[in-house]
Amino acid sequence: MHIPPHDNHNRAIVDEGDAHVPLVYFNIVKLRAGERFDYRVKGYETCIVPATGTVAVDTGGERFADIGNRGADVWDGEPEGVYVPTDTGARITAQTDTECFIAGAQFGETLKPFAVRAPDLDVVQYGSDDTKTHRKIKHILGAAHHDRVGRLLVSELFTVGAGGWSGFPSHKHDTDRLPDESRHDECYNFRFRPDYGSGLQMLQRVDNEPGDAYHIVNGSTVLIDKGYHPCCVLPGYEMYYFTILGGQSQRSLKQYFQPTHAEQLHTIPGIMDMVAKFK
Repeated sequence: MHIPPHDNHNRAIVDEGDAHVPLVYFNIVKLRAGERFDYRVKGYETCIVPATGTVAVDTGGERFADIGNRGADVWDGEPEGVYVPTDTGARITAQTDTECFIAGAQFGETLKPFAVRAPDLDVVQYGSDDTKTHRKIKHILGAAHHDRVGRLLVSELFTVGAGGWSGFPSHKHDTDRLPDESRHDECYNFRFRPDYGSGLQMLQRVDNEPGDAYHIVNGSTVLIDKGYHPCCVLPGYEMYYFTILGGQSQRSLKQYFQPTHAEQLHTIPGIMDMVAKFK
């Protein structure tokens, strides 16, 4: 499902119990310097990540100041975030003008809040210009925080260079049939540089049968409920997408690669390192 960019007035874009992706939650909050935003999401652990600007976060009796260091856009610096436990209230105070992502996943336990600073990021770069698959992943809540988080995985994905594919070889994760595949609902929010760039999100629900394709633009949100889901950006443009994964029975993501294209796992440099980091 594609949700076009719009002014959500700081209300959830993907709310609790969404019909398509009930395991995840997503909001975009825009604040002027000095403004505050309070929230509490019942049944979901969340992570606050400034897309731009700097914020302070009060949650679980702790205060985390100076979160976020990016200026003009998501390419302008490294991401940072704050983990907010399930059923725990949080207050975001804008230290500068800010746009914040709030990512969430269903989880029944209440853990402890913590901050993720730029040095804590787990960064993976893989693919190649020759295979048109060159990209960098910055894990905010990845393998490094596995013991401190319930079901939530949060990452930022960047195409490296101009143009190319991401999420290929095509894979899915819509059915819990371990050890071959895990059920993880997924949500993306896309940005392009320059911001008038655009791309394509495919969603092929059955191998070798036609699926859906969505024209994605700056600010598009895409919900991945079922099927294989590669995406691409037009030549001459860079693409970014904020990625939220929520697991049904475990946090570690087990991808099932599309049989038709699975042999291409051996053609893309470093891809198995990428797979190993979604834990």
